[in-house]
Amino acid sequence: MNEQSSKLYGVMAEFATPEELLEAAEKTRAAGFANLNAYTPYPVEGLSEALGLKRTWVPQITLLGGILGGCAGFGLQYWTSVIAYPLNIGGRPLNSWPAFIPVTFETTVLGAATFAVFGMLALNKLPQPYHPVFNVARFAAHASSDRFFLCIEAGKASFDGAGARKFLEGLKPASVAEVLDE
Repeated sequence: MNEQSSKLYGVMAEFATPEELLEAAEKTRAAGFANLNAYTPYPVEGLSEALGLKRTWVPQITLLGGILGGCAGFGLQYWTSVIAYPLNIGGRPLNSWPAFIPVTFETTVLGAATFAVFGMLALNKLPQPYHPVFNVARFAAHASSDRFFLCIEAGKASFDGAGARKFLEGLKPASVAEVLDE
């Protein structure tokens, strides 16, 4: 393996429209390339399915955060009212759970939102100050404004960069470039 292929992150193709990108993603997956990623200036409907992306864990992480937040809010109120500082006012029960509902609801929302944000950041491996795709000049100039990019990532040692490049060129993109991980 030569030095350049050891630094190869993948091969990237540039497309002018989202329809071209969707068609290219479907053909690329059908050809057996599994390690795909797409970069677009705005969300493209159907792109996740075309890339074969699996469902995310964010909903389950959010549910867990909501349950933990609600239990923590209720538990804190129970502890303060029943165990740490019980006050018998007018013969009311110490564990007056209906009074605990508003705070329990708010801590449920707080826990769910916090877990959703940090879970999403962790699953997306963010913050990520450096990514190899920014080594491609056309990507850096057009990715967030007017172009659509499909990248076949190397991922495995058996990745054939020349074969991936030839395949992408057959899809008639605006340009094809090797992405080097420097």
